[in-house]
Amino acid sequence: MMKKLITRSLVALAVIAATATAQEYNPDAPTPRLPDGTPNLGPAEDGLGLWDRGSGPMVGGAYYPPPEDVPFKPWARALYDYRQETLAKDDPHVRCAPPGGPRQFAVPFGLQIVQVPHMGKIFIHSGGSSRPWREIHMDGRPHPDYVNPSYFGHSTGRWEGDTLVVDTIGFNERFWLHREGYPHTESLHLTERISRPTIGTLRYEITIDDPEAYTAPWTTSWEKAWSPDEEIIEYFCQDNNIDQFHMMGNESLVQ
Repeated sequence: MMKKLITRSLVALAVIAATATAQEYNPDAPTPRLPDGTPNLGPAEDGLGLWDRGSGPMVGGAYYPPPEDVPFKPWARALYDYRQETLAKDDPHVRCAPPGGPRQFAVPFGLQIVQVPHMGKIFIHSGGSSRPWREIHMDGRPHPDYVNPSYFGHSTGRWEGDTLVVDTIGFNERFWLHREGYPHTESLHLTERISRPTIGTLRYEITIDDPEAYTAPWTTSWEKAWSPDEEIIEYFCQDNNIDQFHMMGNESLVQ
């Protein structure tokens, strides 16, 4: 009986605390800042909070222009069209590949941005996939002469006012820019502009410059919402992949 009373008391306290936190949270409150005045793009000292997990075909609010507004080169458009017929089973992300480039900001299970000033780095942690993380060098270093192509490439960052500007090269071709199959090559040069205009909003803008796949650079943007009381769960795609129907190409079996 005593154990049941203690358990019920703890549950009641947790509900009260969660309710109080939800009532106190105002998504339109001012941008939180670090001691040096830099915008805090992630959690406070308690480590709680993440940028939304999202759901549906445009996960996390991600927006890409329709294909007719994208300056494809002919081969890239042909590849995009082909992927429309096979995307459910061919998407590398379905097979647990890391979400490279802007895909990191458009997949389930959310993300955290963690600024570590004493290391001169910013880390972006993904909640899903294989729990990959990415680092942005903030110490003024240039890109190296050679970058071994990878899912996240080599990123350098700088502040322009309250906006973090990230310049990245050195991508491999083993991921899609978006779940709809927009292609890229190892020539991809990505410029990201990340800001937090209020405590509850992350604005993400990308310019995609890949002269091998597109006739001109193109830009898109979207916003993500802050979930103040959530933590990134322990999720590894390799142990939790429940999308086997898509992997096998049997989309019609999924209700």
